[in-house]
Amino acid sequence: MDLDLAKQAIAGDEQALLELLKLHEDMLYRTAYAYLKNEHDAIEAIQELTYRTLKKIHTVKEPTYIGTWLVRVLINICLDMKKKQEKLLYNYEHDIPSTNDQRLEMADIIARLPVDQQELIYLKYFQDLKNGEIAQLKQIPEGTVKSRLHKALKKLRVLIGRGEV
Repeated sequence: MDLDLAKQAIAGDEQALLELLKLHEDMLYRTAYAYLKNEHDAIEAIQELTYRTLKKIHTVKEPTYIGTWLVRVLINICLDMKKKQEKLLYNYEHDIPSTNDQRLEMADIIARLPVDQQELIYLKYFQDLKNGEIAQLKQIPEGTVKSRLHKALKKLRVLIGRGEV
């Protein structure tokens, strides 16, 4: 069913596209929420995804990977939104020193990783993608995914254990 919808959506059937988005809605929302950490921004990201998908669905080459394509577009949207948020935070709070008296939550710790490592962690452990699927999504060899994940997990252990990099 997913494949048929994907083919119809790629061919320009907007109703099929909306059904496809509805089918993947929970997974996409969880991804956006994991990146952006609040409901309002996650919903905004999903709205932007809908818009971009309507404009670019015809560029999908392989209907089998429509879910992966949607996640990649959504992650790019989330990363763009995070950059804008960080810029705003810097503009308003650059003179205020930050204190970390309270214990950081896991999402906060993951947020301290470089963006490419955050993305791998979210794809692997929040989206339950296999290394091969991540390799396809990121367009890198599977061995590279494994080594980068290993490096990211090692850095996470350091952050959790000592609270520093």
